[in-house]
Amino acid sequence: MILSALAFSILNVLVKSLGRFNIYQIVFFRSIGSLLFTIPFILKNRISILGNKKTLLILRGVTGFIAMTLFFKSLTYLSMGASVSIRYISPIFATIFAVILFKENTKYLQWICFAIALIGVFVLKGFNNDLSGLGIFYAILSAVFTGLVFILIRKIGNQDHPIIVVNYFMIIASVSAGILSFSVWITPIGYEWLSLYSLGVFGYFGQYYMTKAFQTGEINQVAPLKYIEVVFTMIIGVIWLNEVYSFISLLGVALILLGLVLNYIIKQNN
Repeated sequence: MILSALAFSILNVLVKSLGRFNIYQIVFFRSIGSLLFTIPFILKNRISILGNKKTLLILRGVTGFIAMTLFFKSLTYLSMGASVSIRYISPIFATIFAVILFKENTKYLQWICFAIALIGVFVLKGFNNDLSGLGIFYAILSAVFTGLVFILIRKIGNQDHPIIVVNYFMIIASVSAGILSFSVWITPIGYEWLSLYSLGVFGYFGQYYMTKAFQTGEINQVAPLKYIEVVFTMIIGVIWLNEVYSFISLLGVALILLGLVLNYIIKQNN
């Protein structure tokens, strides 16, 4: 999980550093790069590339594309630590969707934890005039769609191989982003080619090591470690991009992470 968090953190920094490119072009390279791993895996293991739950797979791909685009867009307005932290409130929306769609019961303590996380978002913006309201809007909207992705993945369940789920996501994202970036395409120069193709590499290995973590370790031990991505992203951002975080920003991020980690602990003890 630590390797996964580090890979996603480097991905975040690369997206932030490629600011001269349109977001759709960045999403295109992020997606096409991962397909270089998923398609050979599918062919080698002779897995049906069409999958079983085709409608749900398409919906997951579309919502995932929207969520990723909105998150990358938020990175152009916010510091990476703020953007990643807000994206992680997606379990709140996943829980709301689960209550509405599946009539799931949620402990009152979990709602308190969600409130703590949302207070963290308010602290980030309410007491920090330097933070872009539009950037926060994009990050929150990304969290909403990510929450919906969780629900769709749950509906798909074990009826499709995880790589098929990811492959649908990457195909839909690469085709959609490729079309949308056509009119604003900027030809990369020199090292930019490497940076753009690296997006797919780090994205794939981030997902791969996260899956391995859940397969080989106790969920209640490894799951909270995914929030280390926020810490890694902030540290790399300070060193690589000279980002600066005020005390209020750090407090907001800390409240978001506290609420989410406490929610996970309470849910596991249910």
